[in-house]
Amino acid sequence: MNRQTLYIVILSLILLIGVIAFSFLLLIPKGKEYRSLRLESKKEFQQLDLTQRQYDTTFNRLKELQGENRHTITAFDTPFNPDRFERLYKKEFTDLYLTEVTSFENNGTFTIYEVNATSKIVSPSSFYSFVEGVNKSEWIIGVNFPIHFERDGDKIRSSFTMKVYNSEAKKTEK
Repeated sequence: MNRQTLYIVILSLILLIGVIAFSFLLLIPKGKEYRSLRLESKKEFQQLDLTQRQYDTTFNRLKELQGENRHTITAFDTPFNPDRFERLYKKEFTDLYLTEVTSFENNGTFTIYEVNATSKIVSPSSFYSFVEGVNKSEWIIGVNFPIHFERDGDKIRSSFTMKVYNSEAKKTEK
């Protein structure tokens, strides 16, 4: 055997030992780590897909509810104007007076008003058309019970309280 062949064989053995050591020390452990990271990544992508579907479903439901309740949402942002309220609903009654009631229960978002109204009819039907009109108005208003009706000759006097959502108080709190 000549010297050149011996160098090639020794060099080949060193390279073979180096490749085997490289694969056992670096490639195999990193391959196991790669497989575990790949499985973890698949699980995270599945979780991401599930979360994205839930988000899309919730977002579509939100848009649907916003479309259905557009009137209510805009009513929450509309500040209440007592003078305008009296002008709008004065036609339902002979006299309509709106007075703000100060209460310790007021939490800053609702303002309580007492409404005193007089109508010239024999039945409280104008009151019910008033309640329907308030329900379709540009403000969020809740009529509270009890509602007092009192007959005065050919007129009916009614007195009740209502809660008005006050967006002005909400904006000043923020």
